[in-house]
Amino acid sequence: MSSNINRKAKWLNRTVLGIGLASLFSDMSHEVATALLPAFLATMGVAAAWLGVIEGVSDGLSSFTKMGSGYYTDKLQRRKPILVIGYLVTALGTASFALATQAWHILIGRSLAWFGRGVRSPVKKAILAASVTKETYGRAFGFERMMDTLGAIVGPISAFILIGALDHNYSILFALTLIPGLIAAGFIAFSVKEKERLPVKSMRFWERLKLLPTEFRKMLFGVGLFGLGAFAHSMLILLAAQKLTPSLGVTGAASAAVGLYILHNVCYAGFAFIGGELADRMPKNLLLTVGYLMAAAMCVCIIVLPPSIATMALVFVLGGTNVAIEETLEDSLSAELVSEENHGMAFGTLATVNGVGDFASSIVVGALWSAFGTAWAFGYSAVLSVAGAMVILFLRPQRVAKD
Repeated sequence: MSSNINRKAKWLNRTVLGIGLASLFSDMSHEVATALLPAFLATMGVAAAWLGVIEGVSDGLSSFTKMGSGYYTDKLQRRKPILVIGYLVTALGTASFALATQAWHILIGRSLAWFGRGVRSPVKKAILAASVTKETYGRAFGFERMMDTLGAIVGPISAFILIGALDHNYSILFALTLIPGLIAAGFIAFSVKEKERLPVKSMRFWERLKLLPTEFRKMLFGVGLFGLGAFAHSMLILLAAQKLTPSLGVTGAASAAVGLYILHNVCYAGFAFIGGELADRMPKNLLLTVGYLMAAAMCVCIIVLPPSIATMALVFVLGGTNVAIEETLEDSLSAELVSEENHGMAFGTLATVNGVGDFASSIVVGALWSAFGTAWAFGYSAVLSVAGAMVILFLRPQRVAKD
């Protein structure tokens, strides 16, 4: 019994718990806003294209901010103040929707919020990795992903309850997101304890990139290949609605699609920690390969299985599970491949590669779907998922230099 307690204490410390709770409350905050955003924009009478612009600009800004933040904060002796500021900026940017009267106001607020997310992301992961041992990276990152995804489940449910209770008063609803956003910043400020560290020597950005280990750069290549086919899983909602309409009708299919997406997020939350637990017991690159191949299997199921509630449920379960494994293992494998003093740069670079892939893949998959149908769209995704998996499979983490 005592050995189990000691084993848990090695990784579930106040910093891991604080970061996990901050992820939960912060994700809850912006998921409430995200759930309400399409309907709010509709009240302004703007086209759906505005939603695409808002999401695309914000995601792009966040991705490149992550790389800059990782590069800059590795040179600081204390990174926690930057982390607190990032959470505060995200909370304020999201709550600023309450003041919006035009779509471009939302664009500014969302961009500000996602800038804050970009600033804090590599810092959070670097502090998290530094707070545990190398042998428990998987559990620590899995716990953080699990808590983040719980926020993604609680947020939309809260939005659904509040929108009726407050009679569709969007200003109050958006203003209320400030509460969990500030709670998240509070957990970072008062629970997270940053480990003492020596800042890296000041050098140019490209010189720092060249210092990242060869195996990590190979991993980035595999992540990039996979990412070019890893479409946003919100597309699965549209897929389910279209495939189930003939049997359930428009309203029934729409309700089923939402329910299936909740199942997706439940699997995401549960398997994030399970994946992290497994990652501490087996080669991380092998488990990440499995996650990528599950994404390919999901695409194959979409193409070959007849549409029904059961087959769509299988697709959503595979989708939630592969994202959980993918995100947890990419982070924990990166932490293992790169020396601790360069973790910020590594996590920032990884996030940028993922961000570029996410942006490109959703556009390509959507275009193929519209032009040629689901077989071409998800076949493209499956091929790139397998290609990325093969690169990851042949990594040799043991060859990474200690320095």
